[in-house]
Amino acid sequence: MLMPVPESQQRRDGASRSNRQRCRITSMTVSGNPYRYHTHRLDLEDPSIREWAATVLLADPDQGIVLDQSAFYPGGGGQPPDHGVLLWGNVRTRIVGTRKGDDLYLLPAEGDPLPPAGTSVHGGLDDERRTSLMRTHSGLHVLSAIVLRDFGAPVTGGNMEPLIARMDFDLFDVPADFKQRVEDACNEAVSLNRQIDVRVLPREQAMAIPNIIRTASDRLPSDIEMVRIVDINGIDIQADGGTHVASTAMIGRIAVTKVESKGRGFRRLRIRIEDAE
Repeated sequence: MLMPVPESQQRRDGASRSNRQRCRITSMTVSGNPYRYHTHRLDLEDPSIREWAATVLLADPDQGIVLDQSAFYPGGGGQPPDHGVLLWGNVRTRIVGTRKGDDLYLLPAEGDPLPPAGTSVHGGLDDERRTSLMRTHSGLHVLSAIVLRDFGAPVTGGNMEPLIARMDFDLFDVPADFKQRVEDACNEAVSLNRQIDVRVLPREQAMAIPNIIRTASDRLPSDIEMVRIVDINGIDIQADGGTHVASTAMIGRIAVTKVESKGRGFRRLRIRIEDAE
């Protein structure tokens, strides 16, 4: 059996599926697949997918499992990898992580069997974990946009787990009411229920968009020719490789739980994603 989905999560998932077209890649300006590896990345095409059919291309006890197509997000950009299962025949293989090398490898739980190459499998994600990470990731984009807009501060780092996250900013001075101002502005933006779109652009075209790389270093690896853009309409637009909800309303509520000083001129904001009231 696939992992049970709580009733509250089913309601959120239903909304996600109904908005599936919002989260797809909305434009591709050159032909071909801009993503590397043999695995077709369903997670980047439609982040609402939770179950799918696939064929095993490789199964190695040292490296992991490679599928012809997969909705497992492999991790990156601060977003942790997905967990889930592969079902084949009457066998279940739990997936507890990923590894990126010359391909995208799914890492099975210790002691679980590996489906041989050529096996047809049914993949399933841990829905609660994925949806929580999507809400959190989109919430961080709103946070970075608000702090840049209102305080002119770029991001210097960040990390997330399901429904909790931190983001670091190059910010020397903050007013006494900084924490509340940021939280209020974030939730005002969330309440606008703005659509979140994804598109892929050639590097030169993407880099012409102001502040498209939302970090203090403002760098993009030289080998990246196509850039995936996440656009929260009217709020934020930036290069990003992760998964997101279909609209800001699906984030819920952003609570700024703590502001920390991390040395001269740097501030760390910790947030928690809550269900909307």
